[in-house]
Amino acid sequence: MSNSVFDAEHLLFTPASPDRDAVPTIFAFPNEYTVGITSLGYQVVWATLAMRSDLDVRRLFTDVHESLPRSPELVGFSLSWELDYVNILNLLEFLETPIRSTNRGDNDPLVFGGGPVLSANPEPFADFFDVILVGDGEDLLGNFITAYQEVRTADRLTKLHRLAQVPGIYIPRLYQVEYDENLITAIVPIDSSTPLTITKQTYRGNTLSASTVVTEKAAWENIFMVEVVRSCPEMCRFCLASYLTLPFRVANVAESLIPAIDSGLQVTNRLGLLGASVTQHPEFPALLAHLAQPKYDDVRLSVSSVRTNTVTVQLAEILAKRDSKSLTIAVESGSERIRKIVNKKLETDEIFQAATNAKAGGLKGLKLYGMVGIPGEEIADVEATVNMLRSVKKAVPGLRLTFGCSTFVPKAHTPFQWFGVNKEADKRLKLLQKQLTTQGIEFRPESYNWSMIQAIISRGDRRISHLLELTRSYGDSIGSFRRAFKELRGQIPELDFYVHQTWDTHQVLPWNHLLGPLPKPTLIKHLESATEQFAIAN
Repeated sequence: MSNSVFDAEHLLFTPASPDRDAVPTIFAFPNEYTVGITSLGYQVVWATLAMRSDLDVRRLFTDVHESLPRSPELVGFSLSWELDYVNILNLLEFLETPIRSTNRGDNDPLVFGGGPVLSANPEPFADFFDVILVGDGEDLLGNFITAYQEVRTADRLTKLHRLAQVPGIYIPRLYQVEYDENLITAIVPIDSSTPLTITKQTYRGNTLSASTVVTEKAAWENIFMVEVVRSCPEMCRFCLASYLTLPFRVANVAESLIPAIDSGLQVTNRLGLLGASVTQHPEFPALLAHLAQPKYDDVRLSVSSVRTNTVTVQLAEILAKRDSKSLTIAVESGSERIRKIVNKKLETDEIFQAATNAKAGGLKGLKLYGMVGIPGEEIADVEATVNMLRSVKKAVPGLRLTFGCSTFVPKAHTPFQWFGVNKEADKRLKLLQKQLTTQGIEFRPESYNWSMIQAIISRGDRRISHLLELTRSYGDSIGSFRRAFKELRGQIPELDFYVHQTWDTHQVLPWNHLLGPLPKPTLIKHLESATEQFAIAN
């Protein structure tokens, strides 16, 4: 792929002309251009950096790059997909930069990273990064660059010590992890000038992100994306998107959303409304009414995920008229008991109503998302899901029904972070496959093996970095991970410890020194509310 991909871009911001002594910077996405440029987070951070005249920023993807500086001072990565770590290591090698931060000297760039994966639990990757930005980039990025400029000419350790003083900036090298066999006993700064804990930074404004570039080369061709809400008020107890990004924030419709949409639609007719629960924006009906005007008749509209009880006939009609074929809703399970365990405030009849309204409004399909292996789940709960889907299919004939299903994976900073992956989950996916496909329901399971790999990374500590380096040469299958665990036996805990074990709430977690939005006692309270439901029969 040549630089023509960059020529196809419509920029929605004006990059600054770099000063003569601007900091040579590379901002990378560890995947192909078409994937990276579709990430709203990557787009926004790149534009934020490119609008500064004190930086000279060039982009790098696995398949294409802008002309790169010979001696970059800063190399940044946006990580939104766990297995892309392989590409981070490959790109560092491509840039002739040592993979481990302890092997880098004064002439090597500072390697920084951010994004949802690193904000949740950076520990498996900690040894590969000099600097990790924990939280929202809005204020964090500017504070990082300003602090870097102050110590730009200093030696590496001086730079790292200065950056460690910036709220939300985590310098892994300045923290030491102590172990007793499998368990972590302490995570402590190596000297008294380094903060004991790092607090995730939360942007509280009401202007959220919008695309900074539109291109036909993106995975979602020519799409202009706007973030309608950030976080989610539902607080399902397994959900990273809700707990890690609290509090729930909404974009101001009149002052920021509509002007952003109108400027984006000058260069494309494809609009994506993003957010974990877009329809829970308090002014969503007003936004819908705005988009229902004739001047938007040729706009192709897509909405990421909506809450079941907000699926009205009007919403379906507007989406159908604006070229959407289907709607996506997360139901988690057909079992009311399981929905109570996870705190999903949803009644079964609301699912039927959503399906009825979707069809009445002219949509062709409905995609439901669920999960198996949720803590407390019994086989009867899985059967309840089958029965619910069959009944919806029968109640709303002619509506194409798709059920996407993943396996529960524990995530840091959520009340379910202490649970392991259920060993029965694979069997339960196969049961669903068998029962649903005969009913004309399209079943899309996420691989159970991939869930195990996700769990290793989402609950991993620093010892995992050796495993990640080994698996890189073996390939990204669960077989490769098993092989690497075998090879490192005695040096790191067994696979079972990270994947399946239920951890004690008194245990020091790998991310103990990284403070998320809610304190541990609150998460434990939420956990107890869930476990109280376990004993309740179906």
